[in-house]
Amino acid sequence: MSGKDVFYKLREKYPIFTYEGFSFEITDNEIDILFSFSIGKDIYFHPAMKLKLGKYCSDAICKEEMSGIIFHIGMIELISYWKSTCSPLIYIKDYTLNNSQQNWWKKLYWKGLGEFRYQNGIDISPSEFVQFSFASSAKPIEQFHYQKIETSQKVIVPIGGGKDSVVTLEFLRQENELVPFIINPRGATLDCARIAGFPAEDDKVILQREIAPKLLELNRAGFLNGHTPFSAMLAFYSLLVSYAVQVREVALSNESSANEPTIPGTEINHQYSKSLEFEEDFRQYVAENMNDCNHYYSFLRSLTELQIAEHFSQFPQYHSVFKSCNTGSKENKWCCNCSKCLFAYIILSPFIQDEKMIEIFGEDLLNKPTLKPYFDELTGVAHNKPFECVGTIEEVNQALRMIRDSRRDKYLIKTHHF
Repeated sequence: MSGKDVFYKLREKYPIFTYEGFSFEITDNEIDILFSFSIGKDIYFHPAMKLKLGKYCSDAICKEEMSGIIFHIGMIELISYWKSTCSPLIYIKDYTLNNSQQNWWKKLYWKGLGEFRYQNGIDISPSEFVQFSFASSAKPIEQFHYQKIETSQKVIVPIGGGKDSVVTLEFLRQENELVPFIINPRGATLDCARIAGFPAEDDKVILQREIAPKLLELNRAGFLNGHTPFSAMLAFYSLLVSYAVQVREVALSNESSANEPTIPGTEINHQYSKSLEFEEDFRQYVAENMNDCNHYYSFLRSLTELQIAEHFSQFPQYHSVFKSCNTGSKENKWCCNCSKCLFAYIILSPFIQDEKMIEIFGEDLLNKPTLKPYFDELTGVAHNKPFECVGTIEEVNQALRMIRDSRRDKYLIKTHHF
């Protein structure tokens, strides 16, 4: 059965997805959160999250003031579970959204799941995709209170383990006190934090984010699956971190190339929640509905991937530990067989010599024939870019021209198609 057929079959069988509610506890310097979602009468999800605040935990934490933030985190977390059936109605038990708020969330679900719809062959209008309803006893979210954190010299910096967050760390640390924030730590994120001067466990704010086992069971059973807007989830968790550590500024590392669609001529963008459009929408939502409680922005927004790569090349202490490969992330390695690895190799090669690049990745990806399909996607020969966080087609081709010109004797024949 095609993805489109599965989509309509599941929507008919499971017409309602329910946001049952949430609970949370504050213990010492940790916040434990439990969400409850359901589909129909038989499918329940109870994902648990643990936010470890380390040495940054504020004494001013008030459980009542956190409720609104955690409700909103549930609104973004539920996407991972709702998309398994794409139920046409999301029923929220405890709180209501006004029309403007509903439209904001509908836009995020629609654009944030653009890749998901494309890869599953789902053809449906935005107005039909999802609607909201609320329990008669539900209270408007306007009842929540939010503390507007004051600006200071402190900045929260999410660390992803790649070159971008390293550049943000190194530039901001010169004049600011940093609070590193890591989601589900792995080798590269911890190593980059250590090199940046945060070696101890309590030197970092850490979110341990869980996927409910029931969702994995549904995936294996053939329910719908696909990409979700991870950076939008990060944005809402940043509100909780800002409040818990009393730091207003949150500096992301999203660059200008995140705005380019993955499928030319469409709005389908793997990096939608890294785009300037989402960033501005998020800030507006927080300003209008959450008392402008933090300031979320990308420090690298004005830079291209090539400019970031050039800056990163000047921090050799990170070259042996950074990783951007999703396939190899669990083993903390470059898989050397995906579009993300090839892109990273291309964009850094104009600024780092061949011998060092081969040492970093373990092999010469510019002379690996099996990567040709990804090469065509990155350079615009294929119809679409890879569904990965990669630079623009023009940036890739510019990098390749720079490689050709600087290594003419080595690559002129082998890479004449650059």
